[in-house]
Amino acid sequence: MKSPLHRPLSLAAPRLFRGVLLAGLLGLVAGNTGCSVKRLAINQLGDALSNGGGSFATDDDPDLIRAAAPFSLKLMESLLIESPQHRELLQALASGFTQYAYAFAALPADEVEEKDLAAAGAGRERAKRLYLRARNYGLRGLEARHPGFEKLLRSNPAVAVPVANKPDVHLLYWTAASWAASISLAKDSPDAIADLPLAAALIDRALALDAAFDHGAIHSFLITFELARPGAGPDAVAKARQHFALAVGLSGGNQAGPYVALAENVSVKEQNAAEFKALLEKALAVKVDARPEWRLVNTLMQRRAKWLLGRMDDLILPALPTETAKPK
Repeated sequence: MKSPLHRPLSLAAPRLFRGVLLAGLLGLVAGNTGCSVKRLAINQLGDALSNGGGSFATDDDPDLIRAAAPFSLKLMESLLIESPQHRELLQALASGFTQYAYAFAALPADEVEEKDLAAAGAGRERAKRLYLRARNYGLRGLEARHPGFEKLLRSNPAVAVPVANKPDVHLLYWTAASWAASISLAKDSPDAIADLPLAAALIDRALALDAAFDHGAIHSFLITFELARPGAGPDAVAKARQHFALAVGLSGGNQAGPYVALAENVSVKEQNAAEFKALLEKALAVKVDARPEWRLVNTLMQRRAKWLLGRMDDLILPALPTETAKPK
């Protein structure tokens, strides 16, 4: 399980600073008029933050976003303390922490591993904690929509997931993605691995409800997950390839992520050097400015593609020379 990141990073609303000012002004009013006005102010700001976004996603400087995103996430967490059932905030935190963990903790850990094994381990441990934080927000969001959902999910996922409906797809997707990603970083924990069927139940329900969600986000995730899901059979690679084709089609070929996912998971598994290289070159050929709302995620995925190409000799063994027939 490598890549839960598909959807563009959207961790802050364009109206962020106006929202902070609004919170301050309404907070002063709330001090004089009571809790109901304060709660109204918090909910309005929560709506603005969680339903905004786009300013981060269109950026082409991942390092800038890495520095800026924690402020937005912590601001939303602070608002959630005051309004713990705010569904949109819970949804935004589930997606935001998942994306931040992948882009700015898990990926850098992979890149530094050859030079600093301890730093790589620390980075993956941090990524796992952030993924679990995202998962918990996702579960809280589903619980807020469907009281008793988490308990039922843990006891009988087949009964729990049909309760979710199409408006829940966003939460189902990000909860499954963060959960599966955390498990991939806890392979030495039987308790964590035992939760994998729960993540599978969530993503399968999301797929059944809206297969075209977010320009193929679910299919992009399943390129990787089909190989890791419980009971994956000999057709897992074929299923991953089917999801790849659907993800590329739904995104119009304008996202680098599906190409990277298939190369990193399927081409490496099959030791197919030609396909590995071709897929990563296609990822690098994606025009990052063609869809500004995907600029940041494409920039990150192209950085990953370049890194993978640089490690091709480590990931794919050279073909063994064919034995020359001896003359009779």
